[in-house]
Amino acid sequence: MSNSPWQRAAFSVGPLCMTAYGLIRLTDGEHGPGLAWSSGHLFFLAAVACFIPVVMGMRRTAAAGRGRPGRALAGAGAVTALLGIVCVVAQAVIDLVAGFLSEDREAMREIFRRVKSHAGVEPAVYTVGPLLFYVGLLLLMTQLAALRRIGAWRPLAVVAGIVATSVSLDLLPVAGLLFLLAFAPLGRLEEPDRRPLTATASPGR
Repeated sequence: MSNSPWQRAAFSVGPLCMTAYGLIRLTDGEHGPGLAWSSGHLFFLAAVACFIPVVMGMRRTAAAGRGRPGRALAGAGAVTALLGIVCVVAQAVIDLVAGFLSEDREAMREIFRRVKSHAGVEPAVYTVGPLLFYVGLLLLMTQLAALRRIGAWRPLAVVAGIVATSVSLDLLPVAGLLFLLAFAPLGRLEEPDRRPLTATASPGR
């Protein structure tokens, strides 16, 4: 799926950074502002950044050897995920700036209220937009599973991680570990000295 060591490492580093963010968040009873809030969101930004090469690597493998419709479907999954990443990054940056500018939680709430008062910001950055990230990941994972390039259980692990975060943000460490289980081995599916996987690859990978 990927060529450089960094790209391969991103499949593990991204979920691990997500797990770290979730663990740091559990130590922050006030949920900002402060060191825990800022450091946690920096880990969150790192996690999201790692998913850019993850998405691109999955797109390449999902499109390999397929006709125009298959390549278009793989591209649609990647574009959807990348749009979601942009929205998530915007949310994380807003949270970081709010934490930096605020002396207490109430001051942060006031900044968030002002930001969300602008038309379109709340759905784009806080509700609908970030969901595109998960939708895109699932589109790509489902295609790879359907092509038997990964095990069918991996998309289910991603779904379980998404459900965990929707139930409670306190379950972010669990979601991060589920993502690690689903994504970590995928960075090794295509090494530089190996041929790309074909549709006959073992489904247990």
